[in-house]
Amino acid sequence: MSDLFNSPVLRVEQPRKGPFSKTQYKVLDGDGTLLAVGAEIKVRSRGESLKAVFPGKSEMDARAVELATPEGEPLLHVDKAMGRMFTAVRRPDGEVIGAFRTERVGRLYSLRDADDKRLGEVVGDVPRRNFTVKDPEGNQVAHVQKKWAGVATHLLTTADRYAVEISDPVPEPLRTMAVMTAIAMDLLLHESKDIT
Repeated sequence: MSDLFNSPVLRVEQPRKGPFSKTQYKVLDGDGTLLAVGAEIKVRSRGESLKAVFPGKSEMDARAVELATPEGEPLLHVDKAMGRMFTAVRRPDGEVIGAFRTERVGRLYSLRDADDKRLGEVVGDVPRRNFTVKDPEGNQVAHVQKKWAGVATHLLTTADRYAVEISDPVPEPLRTMAVMTAIAMDLLLHESKDIT
């Protein structure tokens, strides 16, 4: 991947919109400079959107987000398969960079490269909204934290904010997967608006 996400501190934010809006993301560096924008590729039907509004209704539908530069040049696709078991990160040409494979929902995700070789893992602490990204030896390489914005914002809008801190140097493709952890965990766990 390019050096676009080379900052050790990143923010991933969703604009504050209603539950029937298309999922969108902004990726900013630590100084607030916009690096990339993401948008859901397929617009969900009203019925699909309504399922995600009520607590206890997990976001089980397949979802895909395209990440692009602010100028519109495609960078990555984050493709969540049906359910909560597999999310792939791909280049715009479809080449797989890596994948999140669910071991225990909300608690443990195996990170895999394009050849399904283990890159590391994401350890989740859902009640505290923390995710630790580790390399194959178990060393922490990144920390992702979902910021709490209050009950009304959480339940009634799509607004979510994540802080991503990366312990450089982190080799590719693990670094790209660490950056994409915020979007992947949001699609897997937080789009349902459950109180977690």
